[in-house]
Amino acid sequence: MNSSGAAAAALLKQLAQIDPAPLFALSLFPYLAFLWWSWRSGRMPRLALWGFAGTLLFVAVTIAAALVAEGHYGRQLADVDPLHGGAEAFLTLSNVLVLLGFSRKQQ
Repeated sequence: MNSSGAAAAALLKQLAQIDPAPLFALSLFPYLAFLWWSWRSGRMPRLALWGFAGTLLFVAVTIAAALVAEGHYGRQLADVDPLHGGAEAFLTLSNVLVLLGFSRKQQ
């Protein structure tokens, strides 16, 4: 492996040690700002705005499902299909609302 490959491998190893949880929590603030701006501007179709807001519901449901998967089944959420599928259904619903909102705006 050349020196740039070794440096990249070392960097990836360091990045793998970082706990991503604080980054996920911090990402909430720009997303809330996006929702606030979208609502205040009046430029976004209402249904699409509900879809984007529904993404927060998906996040909440996913966190709850992950806690149940870990606490009740002793497994991560991706390994408990009914919980994982149920949580993903909220993301699908949010995406459909965004799609319908923007598609109606185009007509």
